[in-house]
Amino acid sequence: MTALPTPPAQIEPALVSRAFEVAGRLANDAADVIIATAGRGARPEPSESPFDWVTDTGRTLERHTRRILADEFPGTPVFGEEFGDEPSVPPQQGASEFRWSVDPVDGTANYVAGLPWCAYSLAMLDGYGPVVGVVADPYRTQIYAAARGRGMRANGTPVRLPDRSEIRGGIVCTELTKNGPWPGMDRFITNAASAQVGVRLLGSPALAITQVALGHTIAAVLDDYEEWDVAGALALATEAGATVLDRRGEPNPLPRDGLLVAAPGAAVEVHEWWAQAAEVPAS
Repeated sequence: MTALPTPPAQIEPALVSRAFEVAGRLANDAADVIIATAGRGARPEPSESPFDWVTDTGRTLERHTRRILADEFPGTPVFGEEFGDEPSVPPQQGASEFRWSVDPVDGTANYVAGLPWCAYSLAMLDGYGPVVGVVADPYRTQIYAAARGRGMRANGTPVRLPDRSEIRGGIVCTELTKNGPWPGMDRFITNAASAQVGVRLLGSPALAITQVALGHTIAAVLDDYEEWDVAGALALATEAGATVLDRRGEPNPLPRDGLLVAAPGAAVEVHEWWAQAAEVPAS
């Protein structure tokens, strides 16, 4: 595996602390709004996919996020699901410029249905990946937060993955793409089942990755996503001690085209299932 580039030894500590505090405050605000409004009969426009809905809550939370970030971090761009595309050109690795990436309601179909599995996700990033990340899990009244080099916390309590070499009996999360199952997904599930590992599709990429960071699952494999779906949770996973790999199996703090997040002892085997599934042509 290729070694990751070393992030700069110092980002201004006061900047990281302020970003951490502001992101946590926004996550708390969002959790309250999501709980108060979930399952209230929202429906998609006729042209929308039910797996890519836009809701008034999502628009409201993203406007609020953008307004606070513009006040606190003027000039720093914000990219979000409801009002802005991802950067058209990914930032150069090693670039020092910061940006924010927000998904106001990750798991929108679950939110609309009132299913208790959706999240608010926010991250500040530079050319080395996430610097600060938060994921609010409203239904479990948890705010998960991390900052580069400072570890991960769940409602203020430090979280660190334990050593784990046994994957039998574990759970792996994945997600559908906007168009349905990803190529090789059926074979990936078969590979996992052969190793006596279960696969779950729960409807929120941010929470899927967060479960790895918490030690509840052994891995998450995502074949298709946007930056705002995963950036906050990848900050958590990295700081908790998880392994983040791209589609080729190389370490990458923010993969752009498929990612695997895993407990260190599970990463190689789960990646093999994924790679084997992709290599086998569909029948």
